[in-house]
Amino acid sequence: MNRQQLLKAFTHTRALSLELCRPLAPEDYRVQTMTDVSPPWWNLGHTSWFFARNILAPRGLYTDADRRLEFPLNSYYEALGPRLSRDRRGLVTRPTTDEVLTFRRSVDERIERLIRTAPEDDLDELGFLVTTGIHHEQQHQELLVTEVKHILGNNTPGFREAYAQRPDGAAGRDGGGDQSPEPLRFVRFEGGVHEIGNLEGGWCWDNELPVHKVYLENFALADRLVTNREYLAFIEDGGYEDPLLWMSNGWAQVNEQGWRAPLYWERPDDAGGAWRVWTLGGMRELAPHEPLCHVSFYEADAFCRWLSAQGGDFTGVRLPTETEWEHGARTAGFPSGGANLLDGRRFHPAPSNGHRADELAQTAGDVWEWTSSHYEPYPGYKPFEGSLMEYNGKFMDNQRVLRGGSCATPANHLRVSYRNFWPAGTRFQLTGLRLAKGL
Repeated sequence: MNRQQLLKAFTHTRALSLELCRPLAPEDYRVQTMTDVSPPWWNLGHTSWFFARNILAPRGLYTDADRRLEFPLNSYYEALGPRLSRDRRGLVTRPTTDEVLTFRRSVDERIERLIRTAPEDDLDELGFLVTTGIHHEQQHQELLVTEVKHILGNNTPGFREAYAQRPDGAAGRDGGGDQSPEPLRFVRFEGGVHEIGNLEGGWCWDNELPVHKVYLENFALADRLVTNREYLAFIEDGGYEDPLLWMSNGWAQVNEQGWRAPLYWERPDDAGGAWRVWTLGGMRELAPHEPLCHVSFYEADAFCRWLSAQGGDFTGVRLPTETEWEHGARTAGFPSGGANLLDGRRFHPAPSNGHRADELAQTAGDVWEWTSSHYEPYPGYKPFEGSLMEYNGKFMDNQRVLRGGSCATPANHLRVSYRNFWPAGTRFQLTGLRLAKGL
């Protein structure tokens, strides 16, 4: 990437974060509805601090004003000093939102000047660090969308205002009506030795490397994502009341958290009431053919156990491993046509609307797909150097891998080798599932 390309990518990414915040009221910037949800002021500040601390500071371009903001804007970088605890980001009124925006503009001006004027012998390292900062901010753009959804959705009834307007009945991928997808089919894949990791080359996170060989048994993946209608059958059959379907930690959360449906599903007290769902376009009736969204790993796993017990073609269904998912997606459909990503500004999963019988639909976008894999290092893993080594490796503990991106993921942020990860109980992210089975 040359100077102009780097500058264009940087300015576009920074402008997009501000654009995503434009619909918010001033009060929305300061609220933290749970520990995992950071308030928008913090996201805007932290992503700016990341550029300042990792690029400006080593080059002598860090100021006293920057240092003053280190404590509130550091996230988890132990090597870079103490920080405001994560659960207190919504409990402080300083720095003000205006102070954060002023800091952001200052960082932008200095980074842009640096890109234009850096010596040629510094350009490779600068390009790597700026590109890393861009991808870091893109992760926070997705976080911002899901955090805003949680913040606005926690307002009292009557005050839940939509973040983005969507066409009436916009459930199809083209914004049309709620189209019924084809019955679920399985696409077969031959086992054997296959390569996994960033085969395509170019910039990637350290956890996508090195490329390595894995052995896979013959397997099959569902040709599309599980839908709301399919999951509703699990609910209506008492899926949340049967402990035999759940892992121990999952069953504990079902009871401790009172889970009876995916996050954001609601229905009136009367038993015959229709399910409704909170979306970034406001409250509306649950669309049966849209991909299931906002379920934890535990819910995804329990659904697979329940469905397997129904027999027939679904006997033995389970979540895919991340290596099955990657090989399958690389072979048969990544990215699939018409991917529903952040660039489309739909902000909500869309139904599958037809594809070839040997193709995997919805592999890029709509919802992140839970896999059965624990988040672990690849053989020979080497973290980024310096403080960036804290970015991925230290979280390889008690997390599950998700693949494929969501409707809040920027299109140029995704790769088939991309490894997302969250604790198994996470529900506020745009998470769903695709079925797999052995052959």
